[in-house]
Amino acid sequence: MVFRPDQVTHKCYIAARHARVREYGVNSNNRSPRRKIAAEHRPPSAWGRTVTINVQKTRKVMPTSICPFLMFEGNAGPAINFYISLFPGGKVNETVLYAADEPGPEGTVKMASFTVGGQTILASDSFVKHAFSFTPAVSLFVECGSEDEIDRLYAALGEGGAALMPMDNYGFSRKFAWVNDRFGVSWQLNLA
Repeated sequence: MVFRPDQVTHKCYIAARHARVREYGVNSNNRSPRRKIAAEHRPPSAWGRTVTINVQKTRKVMPTSICPFLMFEGNAGPAINFYISLFPGGKVNETVLYAADEPGPEGTVKMASFTVGGQTILASDSFVKHAFSFTPAVSLFVECGSEDEIDRLYAALGEGGAALMPMDNYGFSRKFAWVNDRFGVSWQLNLA
């Protein structure tokens, strides 16, 4: 028996003989089509016992997605522009700025979405001062396809920032670096 998704409960009548008639088109006692029709039109009380089945409603569930969220303190716009300039195909997907009548400083980033290296990243400017900022415990890991690319990214991201692990062969990678950029975001660069 097929249940509609919007049915919360449904009464289903079970009788082995009736099921066989419907499935095979014959009655087990008499192979006459007339007996088949008669069996299908019997009242439910004649079919056998009544069973109640609970069927859950179905609903469309969006798949879970995870993407990094960077919270800046007033410089999300310049950071986003800097990041998309570093990666081929980098782009701003959406930007919403604070208006004059909103709680954040006018023109700062209320919410932004941008893509670098095929990864969508969200960002905003927090107008609330927090006792924390970015930490190297969470970083963006970049697999570089060439030595030129890793050298270029290391120079650009390290300018005005700090090298946590200078470019070198650390055994686990022939060329690796870990830097904090000028905005405080941590980047691990690895030559694939």
